Amino acid sequence: MQLKGTVYILPYNEEHYEFFQWLVSEIVSLGGEGAFARVEAIENMEERDIVDLFNRQREEEYGQIEKGIDELERRANSIRQGSENPGIKALLEKVNKYLREFDEVKRKDFFASNAGIRLEKRLKVIEDLIKGLSGIDSKRSVPAVVVKRLEEYQGKRWVTRKRPFVDRMASAWLIRKFIDEKATFDFIDEEELKALGKDVVAFDAMGAEFTHQMDMCTFEVLIKSFRLKSKALKNIAEIVHELDIKDDRHKKPEAKGVEEILIGIRKTAKDDRQALEQGMVVFEMLYASMA
Repeated sequence: MQLKGTVYILPYNEEHYEFFQWLVSEIVSLGGEGAFARVEAIENMEERDIVDLFNRQREEEYGQIEKGIDELERRANSIRQGSENPGIKALLEKVNKYLREFDEVKRKDFFASNAGIRLEKRLKVIEDLIKGLSGIDSKRSVPAVVVKRLEEYQGKRWVTRKRPFVDRMASAWLIRKFIDEKATFDFIDEEELKALGKDVVAFDAMGAEFTHQMDMCTFEVLIKSFRLKSKALKNIAEIVHELDIKDDRHKKPEAKGVEEILIGIRKTAKDDRQALEQGMVVFEMLYASMA
């Protein structure tokens, strides 16, 4: 969010911090200027004032979506009452468009604004109404995860982004534990993904074979791709999701402790490879405690 002039603010988390480290280094390498800093407070501003600024910006964006769904709701109700010729396909396309727009704004709604909560409920009602008129199940359509064959992923070199953290550490552990016991791991820049050989598999990076899909983190995508099932894996997946996606879907009290340990590893490891291996040990111990 723009605070003043060329000064922008963003709530702190490890992923945001990592992204801006990369972004600033790229800007500087191209001859530009940029800087960012982690701050505990902003002078002359209370925390609630900062939250209000973020919420007001999101409310404006939600308001634009709400204007569109007013007409959508009117048309759906007219069809239900028989006063308008059905055009269900067009309405379904529009409701999906507004759902996508809502998801885009929600990703930036860091403080769960009341406007977002209200709009999400309203969208759900309209979605159910339109899909009810069409006879379609009201569950959101999610692209299916492609099922993979374990035998095709043996002895591979698995590559991911630098500065590994929760999702990459957990995914690397999952890969070596359940998918490819001879897996080796390396770190690359995302622009290198286009030139990978056939024996290299990328994960948790933009354009990678295994990465975030819809509201799933990479760890969850890997589990579905290879049909891995166990209560322990389900519990770990929920912890990783909570720490990586941060959408409050799962309330896992142990998640905070896991995050603190991984932060400690990140701060003390001599390089990315050591950080990844130590992170994998944490998830092995976590799995052992739950199995």
